[in-house]
Amino acid sequence: MSDRITAAETLVAAPPAAGSPHVDAGDAGYSKDLKSRHINMIAIGGAIGTGLFLGAGGRLAGAGPSLAIAYAVCGVFAFFVVRALGELVLYRPSSGAFVSYAREFMGEKGAFAAGWLYFLNWATTAVADITAAATYAHFWGMFSDIPQWILALIALAVVLTANLISVKYFGEMEFWFAIIKVGALVAFMLIGIFLVVTQHPVDGHTPGFSTITDSGGIFPVGMLPMLLVIQGVVFAYASVELCGVAAGETKSPEKIMPKAINSIMWRVGLFYVGSVVLLTLLLPYTSYSGDESPFVTVMAKLGIPGAAGVMNLVVLTAALSSLNSGLYSTGRILRSMALSGSAPKFTGRMNKGQVPYGGILLTAGFGVLGVGLNYVMPGEAFEIVLNFASIGILGTWGMIMLCSLLFWHRSRDGRVTRPSYRLPWAPYTQIVTLAFLATVVFLMWWGGGVGRTTVMCLPLIAAALVGGWFVVRRRVNDLARERKDA
Repeated sequence: MSDRITAAETLVAAPPAAGSPHVDAGDAGYSKDLKSRHINMIAIGGAIGTGLFLGAGGRLAGAGPSLAIAYAVCGVFAFFVVRALGELVLYRPSSGAFVSYAREFMGEKGAFAAGWLYFLNWATTAVADITAAATYAHFWGMFSDIPQWILALIALAVVLTANLISVKYFGEMEFWFAIIKVGALVAFMLIGIFLVVTQHPVDGHTPGFSTITDSGGIFPVGMLPMLLVIQGVVFAYASVELCGVAAGETKSPEKIMPKAINSIMWRVGLFYVGSVVLLTLLLPYTSYSGDESPFVTVMAKLGIPGAAGVMNLVVLTAALSSLNSGLYSTGRILRSMALSGSAPKFTGRMNKGQVPYGGILLTAGFGVLGVGLNYVMPGEAFEIVLNFASIGILGTWGMIMLCSLLFWHRSRDGRVTRPSYRLPWAPYTQIVTLAFLATVVFLMWWGGGVGRTTVMCLPLIAAALVGGWFVVRRRVNDLARERKDA
């Protein structure tokens, strides 16, 4: 395959999906190498990442046991988002995912905004992931003297190399990453349940509900801190939409996707809410901190030789998995945008392994900027990028729900046909979810600090999107005319 694929060549190779009048130039040229086991584990891996393994420590210290409630509420809305995306995928599978759907239902302006908000999400998440990886590595004495920015750079280089080979390597890597994460969480939960049932002391504390009641109850510092950590909890669910992007590189999405998406809900309840509840039963919330994974904290307090080191290796794997997913998804999204003219031309290029390397390298470039942030501000790097990533996530989820709402309206007019796999309670589900996302933005502002600064940057982000659109609109319109005349 040539390293360059033009929009016209792609259009010929990309017939519209059954039931859809829309043709997306970015859907051709990919290999269909992702199998059912890959998609299922990508769905699991997308719901278990850095936000749980690292972020839960600081949030537990700030909000106490009420964090489990925040995870449960956000998990419900995360499920609504991925279920809405799943309906669109069954209507028309696309590697451009919600950017492709935004193009169909909102026009090129909508696709431009959706794509660059998603890029903001993953470009900043990549920084968070390499920061987390470097933080985890410092747990071991052999790495303690190595500057954080060097460890971050090494993490980025390793994952970038693997991602550029082929989608099959990505799928295998994510499959085993997810196996490790799920296996570790299951093992931790079994150990935690055993400790609670047997009342085995942990760092001088007897596990059980008394650990919560003796430390101030479910809301030890009030309800406000729980509300203020919600934006960070949203970040924890940032990858749930990844299975929708991966659907464009699997042979039978109509069979695989519903099962993978439906399983997300119970996984969220089991792994997120369940593990946080166990953490609060094992140790007082004041025992945790943002500098260390809460799972590592528990294992270290148990005093089992090597247990903390093994768990730290697992959470390091989670960070690398998230970085791997971000490079994968932005590469596909940017290629869809490039072939419509709304992203730089080089991001539409593919290598011989049918990997859109241009978009992957662009995201990795922003990861390099994150290495610089780790050099300048190693202590604050994670919190800063987490807030900006949250804005990107909220924008992405908002776009997915808007596309879902417009799709529902078109189905009412008879212009499209909804698949049998649907988002329940439409259109109320979309409206309530959009209201929730707006509430999260308000809570970010209300909480002050870095969150308020991030929200105050929204006009700058909007101005950048508007300015960027005026830069590319002529090329977008020219390519649209070429596709129409072809």
